[in-house]
This record gives sequence, structure tokens and C-alpha cells, in this order.
Amino acid sequence: MDENAHNKLVKGALLLTLAGFLSKLLSAGYRVPLQNLTGDMGFYIYQQVYPFLAIAMIVALYGFPSAISKMGADFKEQGKGVSLRSFYLPVFLVMLLMMGSIFLFMFFNAEEMAVWAGDIGLTRTYELTAFTFLLIPFSAVLRGVFQNRQFMKPTAYSQIGEQLTRVILIVAASIWVYTHPEDLYTIGQAAVIASIIGALMGIAVLLTFVCRHRSSKKQQLVIPWKYYVKTVLVLGIAAALNHMVLIIIQFADTFTLIPGLQEFGLSKREAKVAKGVFDRGQPLIQLGTVLGSSFALALVPALSGKKINRSSPFDDSIRSALHTSFYLAVGATVGLVLIFPEANALLFQNDAGTGSLRILVVAILLSSVGITAASILQGMGYIKRTAGFVLIAFFLKWTGNQVLVPLFGITGSAVATVFGLAAFVVMIIIALKRKLPALNLLNHLNWSAIVIALTGMAVFLAGMDYLFEPVASRASLLFYVLFISTAGATVYLVLLLRLGVFTKKELSMFPFAGVLTRIHKERDL
Repeated sequence: MDENAHNKLVKGALLLTLAGFLSKLLSAGYRVPLQNLTGDMGFYIYQQVYPFLAIAMIVALYGFPSAISKMGADFKEQGKGVSLRSFYLPVFLVMLLMMGSIFLFMFFNAEEMAVWAGDIGLTRTYELTAFTFLLIPFSAVLRGVFQNRQFMKPTAYSQIGEQLTRVILIVAASIWVYTHPEDLYTIGQAAVIASIIGALMGIAVLLTFVCRHRSSKKQQLVIPWKYYVKTVLVLGIAAALNHMVLIIIQFADTFTLIPGLQEFGLSKREAKVAKGVFDRGQPLIQLGTVLGSSFALALVPALSGKKINRSSPFDDSIRSALHTSFYLAVGATVGLVLIFPEANALLFQNDAGTGSLRILVVAILLSSVGITAASILQGMGYIKRTAGFVLIAFFLKWTGNQVLVPLFGITGSAVATVFGLAAFVVMIIIALKRKLPALNLLNHLNWSAIVIALTGMAVFLAGMDYLFEPVASRASLLFYVLFISTAGATVYLVLLLRLGVFTKKELSMFPFAGVLTRIHKERDL
């Protein structure tokens, strides 16, 4: 790959990272007003369908386009071209057959799925959800066309357009449900419709680029159907799974939490409300994970275009990415645990479930480090292996729910989530260490600086809690939480900077890098 092509690929990867960052911020943000407007019961209904919608979106955004791009690159290496008749149309038909099968299964088994999830009222919602899978081949092929040409703008713009449309429509539906509370299950159906319209918006954005970037290549009349099916199925699903760590954990909750809570002794309605309370942690985990992993991944743009081996010159960048992820995520996790009663009351109107959710937010640390390490491992070409680790984490979470929820309620589910993600992190780090033994991650962490910074933040937050009386109004609580969260994060970051845990190169990836560089004490690499 020449330098221009490599630079183009790196810029494209960073553009997709930025689009993903903005998309995840939107996804985390809209669920707070959704819960405020529809209550814990409405939030529960939405969260019962959300994993399906998220899986469909990730498959269309990351899974199948990656497989198409990989096949196109393989043909290019073999000196073969790709055309509409011999490549894109057959691949589209393969995906349409796969997604059509999922549509038929979900549509005609929606009632059984609702019963399995513990709520027959979800039947209509699951029937509608089946239609989202029919749109996947259209958006995936279009994105694959552009990614095969290393042109990432259409994918990034369509992702933002799709997510923004979904968010606006879901919030509008939440307002409607708030004023018409007769049937809360409307919010689930509205979320599906919003996702379908969002997907159509994404396809429309992609089509505008198609009109401007037509290709007249005609080659390769032989259609290797077996190769297409195998690659789309195996690589497409594996690539999608690598972006589904948190989604697949929530998917396990969809089918195991309500039955488990009923075994715990709750009535069906109490179980639904309890799951709605438990799901309050999901947007906070997602937001914390985005902050904990996005800046870290910006440190390894070289992964976008070059294969890494044991003697890779990128060891320092990879180590920096993992350490940065850990430093940011451990601070966000501990800080949120300490201020969670106030944050819970501010965002969700009361402090219900605070004890269990404090356990759950440990997932911020685990998922941030795990996603960063998994992305690095994928960049080294081990896509199937990381996908296997995701499935193992899913199995552990599912089993953990079945064992722990009947005994401890939502606390058991929180422990199962942490256990599943912890296993995922351990597997990923071990695999990464085997491939790059020179990383020596644990020994390079500045443990004393971490302890001092966390202690300083904890003392500051405890002092604020001691000095100020419990805040009554929500407006006052907003000011208080913004102040202590911002000030606490500042204390933690300044201590890390003064203790020299970051290099100037690492700081250059942060916002306000100039200010941070003036504060920090340089350390040796």
C-alpha cells in the first residue's frame, strides 16, 4: 500500500471513529428523556426491543460492509475487478436470503419470543422489529461499495443521518406517550418505526453518493456463490459481533431478566419496573465506554492500514492506547460510583436501584479496556477470535443471570454483567499478550499515581458531600452534579498529569491538549 493510499485509509478510519463517537453519544443521550417521559415501565418496554434494533444497525454498519470490502480487496489482489452483475448483485441476494430468513423467523415466532421474554405484550413490537432486517442488505451493500473504494464519507454521513433521525423520532414518540399514557407498549412499536425510517434515511444518504460516484467496470463473469455465502456469513457476523459487546449483554437480559425476577419473588409488573430501573445503567455505561475508548483508539491509527507482528514498531502506540483507556475509564467508573445517588436522581428522577447500579457501572472500566484491546486485536487480523470471546462473554452473562437473578434480583444481573465482561477482558488481554509479548501492560501502568489520583478525587467528593446538604430541587441538583462531576474529574486528571502518567504524544489526542501539556510533568517512554 503506497503512502497516499495509507493516509486515505487512516483518514477514513478516523472519520468513521468520529461518526461512531457522535452516534453513540446520541444513543446514550436520548434514553434519559425517554425514561423521564415514559417512566421505568416505558423504559423497560423500549429496552426489550433495543438489542434487536441495535444488532440490525451494527450488522448493516460494520458486519456485512466489512465482508464486502474484504472480498473486494481479495479480488483486487488477484487482479480481478468487481462489477454489479458478478459481485454486488450476487452478494446482495445472499444477504437478502439471510435477512429474509431472519425476518420470517421473527415475524412468525414473535408471540413465542414475547413469551420467552416474559411479556406477551411485546408480540406486536417483535413483529414490527422483523421488518428492520429486510433493509440491511440495501444499506450494507451500498456501504460496502464505498468502503471497497476506501471512500468512508458515505458510511459516516449515513450513520449520523440514520441515528439523528432515530433519536428525533423516538423522543417525539416519548412526548406523545407522555401525553397519551393509555398504552405504554406504543413506545416499543414507535422505536421500531423510528429505526426503520432512520435506516431509510441512511439509505437515502448513501444513494446521493451513488449518483455522484458511478462506476462502469465490467469484469469477472463467473460468480463464486460458495465463497460469497461463506464470507458474508462468517466474516460478516464475526465483524459485527466485535462491535456488539455491550449490546449482546443487554440481549441476554431481554430473555432472562423478567423470568428470573419473577423467580426472585416479584410480580410480573414489579419485575418489569425493576428491569426498567436496572436498564438505567445502560446509557451511563455506553457514555462512559465511549469516553474511555475513543480517545485511546485515536492513538493507534496505524492499525487501519498495516499488519502488526511481534516486532511491530507500533508497540508503544498500542500500549499507550490501552493505558489511556484504563486511566480514563477507572476514573470515570470510580467517580460515577461515588456520585451515583445524585446522578441517578438527577437523570432518572429518583435514586431507585442505586446499590445494584453501582455494581453495574464497573462495566465502564471493563468494556472500555476490552473494546480498546479487541479493536487492536482486530487490527492485527484476529476478527474471528475476538468474536468468539464476545460469544463466551454472552454465554457467561446468560448463565450468570439464570443462576444469580433468582437469588439476588437485579443485583445478581449486575454481578453477571461484570463477570461476563471481566472474562472478556481477561481473554482479550491474554490473546494480545501472546501476539505482542513485549507490551508488558501491567508493569508499565503507574499504579501509585492511579491510587493517589483516585484518593484525591474521592476525598474531594466526600468533602463536597459533607459540606453541602442534600439538594431538594432538580434544578439545584443539576447544578450540583455538574459541579462535583466536573470538579472531581478535574482533580483526578490534574493529579494524573502532575504525576506524569501521560506523554506529550498521548496528550495531543485529548481536547485542550495545549492546556494539558502545560500542566503535565513529562515522563520517559
